[in-house]
Amino acid sequence: MSLVVAVQMDPIEHINVAGDSTFALLLEAARRGHQLLYYTPDSLSLRNSRVSALAGPLEVRDAPAPDHARVGAPSRIDLETVDIVLLRQDPPFDLAYITTTHLLERIHPKTLVVNDPAQVRNAPEKVFVTAFPELMPPTLITRDKDEINDFRREHGAVVMKPLYGHGGASVFQVNEKDGNFGSLFDLFSVTFREPWVVQKFLPEVKFGDKRIILSDGDYAGAVNRIPAENDIRSNMVRGGAAEAADLSDREREICETIGPHLRERGLIFVGIDVIDGYLTEINVTSPTGIRAIKRNGGPDVAAILWDAIERRYTASRTA
Repeated sequence: MSLVVAVQMDPIEHINVAGDSTFALLLEAARRGHQLLYYTPDSLSLRNSRVSALAGPLEVRDAPAPDHARVGAPSRIDLETVDIVLLRQDPPFDLAYITTTHLLERIHPKTLVVNDPAQVRNAPEKVFVTAFPELMPPTLITRDKDEINDFRREHGAVVMKPLYGHGGASVFQVNEKDGNFGSLFDLFSVTFREPWVVQKFLPEVKFGDKRIILSDGDYAGAVNRIPAENDIRSNMVRGGAAEAADLSDREREICETIGPHLRERGLIFVGIDVIDGYLTEINVTSPTGIRAIKRNGGPDVAAILWDAIERRYTASRTA
């Protein structure tokens, strides 16, 4: 099978080659003989009901920048003429991002978009997860100060973060009696227009925040991310260290519970975060972790995902 694959991503010259999951997917696609096209989201256009992008042919190799990618002369491509679009630009999940999902929804599923753009739009990481309260730590979404104070009185130390935050930015631990809470509340009030997520603090985070990848609803691989000293954030972009990981019985239960819902929504590439047996996020916009899993002795998740994408593509053509 040889497919034409367009990738919608941030500027490829700026990626971290050693850790970028999109790049891992592109390397695997090239290994399989798929033709690659590259474009950035700002080049998307909708004209007379046709969705196009200014895309150039892409060659990739597993080498340090700038030798990792070569992009040919771009031309405007009707995206209905390609087989697959990988929707892989990073958050923020803002109106610009949401607009790209509206445009790509026009071509899906004639062109298979991974992940399904309508479902990406309808399943923000920190909102979609609340559909599974039995798997989560106690969680509150609000801007109301009295609600937050009631929640803190009930649960003690909490973590506060913006609802559409990403990459561990603006994540704070607030203790039960914390003199900084008032100032933090004021800062959040003027900085973020959306509500905030307030969750019971899980002290076991010091032993790791496990990133688990699901491929079309099935477990594909995992890596444990250990926070840096004096930090509660385990994100690798914030200094977290990755180590090999297997699944506990509880984590398998989480995967088996949410897997059918992901599959039904066409969310093929999903990364979930689990701390001490509690599901905290379901990442669907641009999940990461593929290269860290393989580097720590885990499976080749990029190959597993491409198997799933190709199955979905074939099924969509025979339906």
